[in-house]
Amino acid sequence: MEIEIYADVVCPWCYIGKHRLEQALASYDGDVTVRYRPFQLDPSPVPEPQPVVESLAAKFGGTANARQMVDRVTDVAAGVGLRLDYDRAVAANTFDAHRLVAYATERGLAAEMVEALYRAHFVDGIDVGSREALATLAGQVGLDAADACRFLDSDEGTKELAAELAKARDIGVTSVPTFVLAGKYAVTGAQEPQTLLAALAEVERLESTNG
Repeated sequence: MEIEIYADVVCPWCYIGKHRLEQALASYDGDVTVRYRPFQLDPSPVPEPQPVVESLAAKFGGTANARQMVDRVTDVAAGVGLRLDYDRAVAANTFDAHRLVAYATERGLAAEMVEALYRAHFVDGIDVGSREALATLAGQVGLDAADACRFLDSDEGTKELAAELAKARDIGVTSVPTFVLAGKYAVTGAQEPQTLLAALAEVERLESTNG
């Protein structure tokens, strides 16, 4: 079964959802192929790096509200073994990060690249909107950092990514994470592993019935 994950690498619920899916798949005995699909929570340019908490405060009514939001998601993340450090996280436009995921996908390192981007943003305070930082991360997961830098500095993959982002909108993806199972069935949100396992079993049943 193919599982497509529509997500953004600066979305904490996507990070949590990815790990909950991995927990579900650890006890799933079917054959699964995971594909990472791009989505941008905010496509606006980010001219200068800004702490995420400041960015959230500007959008959601002040620092107290922002802190409440990040404290809640930090607690949830801890439940799946993830540490989020919002005192270091930097707001970023993720267009180039998604280009890099596509680059890594072509070279068989998609999962490693996606995980490195989440960790860079949520743990290490790295600006994942910086092409220099992205190239360094590419090197850390086994890609050629110099070639990744060349790729990011070119316009390679930009049209393809724009088309992928448009496709996400066209098929009705409005929030992430969204898991599309077998190309037909959508599960939205960072669902618990048991919920994801139940969805996989139901899709198996439906596919075998229809097949």
